[in-house]
Amino acid sequence: MELLRLQCPVCHSTDIEYHSLYTTKNHGRRVIYKCEHCPVYFSETKKTLMEGLQTPVSVIWHVLKARTEGMGLNAAARTFDKAKNTILSWERKFVDLHRVLFLYAVVHEFLESVIEGDEAYTKVQKNVPPDQSRGWTILLMDRASRFIWELDCGKKDRRLFKKAMKTLDQIARQTHDLSIFTDGERRYGNLLFEICYALVKDGKPGRPKKTFKKGVHCSTAALQHCSIKNKGSQVHKKGRKRPQYQSPWREHPETARTIAETDIHANHAEAFFSSLRRKCATFRRKTNTYAKSTKGLQRLLHVYWVVHNFLRAHFTTREVPAVALGVLERRLSVREVFHLQMA
Repeated sequence: MELLRLQCPVCHSTDIEYHSLYTTKNHGRRVIYKCEHCPVYFSETKKTLMEGLQTPVSVIWHVLKARTEGMGLNAAARTFDKAKNTILSWERKFVDLHRVLFLYAVVHEFLESVIEGDEAYTKVQKNVPPDQSRGWTILLMDRASRFIWELDCGKKDRRLFKKAMKTLDQIARQTHDLSIFTDGERRYGNLLFEICYALVKDGKPGRPKKTFKKGVHCSTAALQHCSIKNKGSQVHKKGRKRPQYQSPWREHPETARTIAETDIHANHAEAFFSSLRRKCATFRRKTNTYAKSTKGLQRLLHVYWVVHNFLRAHFTTREVPAVALGVLERRLSVREVFHLQMA
């Protein structure tokens, strides 16, 4: 598997050879490698999660697993007899790991992908109205495999949504048929239209029309299928009523509509947030302040992203989401994830 291939941390060459062994206090023997292209000797844990750590992998995994199963930071520190700063340092290492695994996933090409988008709310730092809170978490999840593409938090503003739509644009470039369904947030489609559009030049005078790119369907939720479901009764409203399903953004004339109205929902994303409120202490109750800062909340979301996508089998698909999506051939072991190079 290319993801697990060892390479030089300096020149990134895979032309390396065994040099010697050395003994550690808690991890037994480790290997020193030599690069053939540059005069560098490096350990097998260089630029991995285990670099500089003396705690065994099994202990670290038990703590982080408990953190992603609903245990709070203080409770984990008491239960496993570890300092809070130690646990926080382990979680911070997952920021770089998240970046590497995301880039590895996004370079793959997919024939078809259906993505659901939704957002959840929790309080951060202090009790403020929801529209001012920095605890909004946006989710982009592949419907079939349950692979999470985006799990970022912040204030519910244009910047947060635009970042998610740029991720969606990256996925669209690697997908022949991509659809996104949301719970009715118009801003998803508006921002996506700004990022993912094409100009239709028909030879007529005047400016060419702006439409979604070819293959991007705008009709009830998404990128290569993007549209809105209007919720609620419109009996009390005057004038012409909005249709339940509408396409407020122009589609490319060569894009064919393939979405059934029964498929227009974001139920899988809502179910994920329901489980997240059980498995993540910061989301358990909206009435209390659980996250001290947005940075701390994002740190834990990075840990959850890695565990959910690459380590934990989903209860519905019975597979790790990365395997179900086709990013990996097999499930990664905990040791492989902790020894994954982040060069």
